[in-house]
Amino acid sequence: MKIGILCYPTYGGSGIVATELGMSLANKGYEVHFISSALPARLDITNPNIFFHKVNVQTYPLFQYQPYDIALSSMIYRVVNLYKLDILHAHYAIPYAYAAFTAKQMLKVEGKDIPLVTTLHGTDITLVGQHPSYKHAVEFSINQSDTITSVSESLKKDTLQFFNIKKDIQVITNFIDNSEFDECVNCDRNQFANDDEKILIHVSNLRPVKRIEEVLAIFKNVHKKIKSKLVIIGEGPDMEKINQFLEENPELIGKIRLLGKVNDLYKILQLSDVFLLPSEQESFGLAALEAMAANTPVISSNAGGIPEVNIQGETGYLAEIGNVEAMSNYTIKLLSDEKLLAKMKINAKKQAIKFDIKNILPIYEKMYEETLYRFKNLQDA
Repeated sequence: MKIGILCYPTYGGSGIVATELGMSLANKGYEVHFISSALPARLDITNPNIFFHKVNVQTYPLFQYQPYDIALSSMIYRVVNLYKLDILHAHYAIPYAYAAFTAKQMLKVEGKDIPLVTTLHGTDITLVGQHPSYKHAVEFSINQSDTITSVSESLKKDTLQFFNIKKDIQVITNFIDNSEFDECVNCDRNQFANDDEKILIHVSNLRPVKRIEEVLAIFKNVHKKIKSKLVIIGEGPDMEKINQFLEENPELIGKIRLLGKVNDLYKILQLSDVFLLPSEQESFGLAALEAMAANTPVISSNAGGIPEVNIQGETGYLAEIGNVEAMSNYTIKLLSDEKLLAKMKINAKKQAIKFDIKNILPIYEKMYEETLYRFKNLQDA
């Protein structure tokens, strides 16, 4: 099977999932073609079954904004024709599903067609898709897809609530490769904390939706009761809030480490005791799942799909969005009880194994086969 994957090339959740899925498919012998504006961050282009096709947008003075969607549609059309792809998989409704639909229309003029799978990841539904400028295009793109999948039950519910969807939505959850989280070798915990200190960690793109100010507030409350350090990984627009917090709380300057983007995220997660995720919105909570794979319990809000990943009282604790006091108390409770912490670390890893790529990949394979079967029958009818 020849599969075309359309995705964002960045470190965001949808791009990571699309890239990891494509590489896993390639390892099983499928021919996988990535179509994007840049080489996806984690893509192993040395794999002989992986192909990358860069979307080039021609600069032209007439356009205030360069027409990426048109260039994307044209590239999809060309790749399908040149490499005889069997199926397209768009990760994110716009621009990918929208551009794929346009490419399909171009193909139909030549008497060709190809099935389209669209996976909904979150902000394409809950944020971007709600804007009046995009809503109808998002709804149209979803309904024109041959198969629709969602990364969580919560996101499926939101999609059906916000849009008039005329087709079934199959939930295929996000996943991780637990083998990447094998026991850390040559990892020095003391580079982040002393032996008598606990390590709290937060990983995100530091957008307002991640509520970094609450991460800082939780840590401040915890630090009053328990010797601890906070490690923050990521870059984004709310970095200034961290700097402002440190100016207002100079006594914590040596207790908070800002690492920016790092390549050894897994190693750092394995050294941590608690992962903080007080997000206002999460379609799934991939960051929480990665923490669990590293044996790290999660203290989180109950936003979106997080409760489908972080199980209350088993892998960590959940609180209402914005309830800093509850999340602080849960963190203190967990870090104050070594037996409880050890138990939750074990439970977190067990939960992560349920979402291993080995368990999720066959679901995607079956979905592709069923989509191709339905598509062929419709064409033959």
